[in-house]
Amino acid sequence: MKRKVGYTWRLREVMAQQQIFTATELVPLLRERGIDLSASQVHRLVSGTPERLSLQVMAALCDILSCTPADLVATTAENAGVRKTATGDLPAPPANVAKLRPRAARILPGA
Repeated sequence: MKRKVGYTWRLREVMAQQQIFTATELVPLLRERGIDLSASQVHRLVSGTPERLSLQVMAALCDILSCTPADLVATTAENAGVRKTATGDLPAPPANVAKLRPRAARILPGA
């Protein structure tokens, strides 16, 4: 059976618990730990959900916020529904398909 996995990025929540409310407050704290990200990169990290994240950044965030990676990333997993195949589910085409087609026009001379 297939499983559908997902995750929720909880950086903003964990920051708020530590009284850090803006991404700009996080920039110098990351620099102290050797992570040199621009303010816009940190803003995207805080406001969005990253698809990829280096372990150095994750470790620095955990150190700054006194948390674990599990506090920053909440994972979910559920069984994916089995896809049904179309085996006989489609209606049969009408038997008189030729009757549904338009007839060719006949052009008579002088008409």
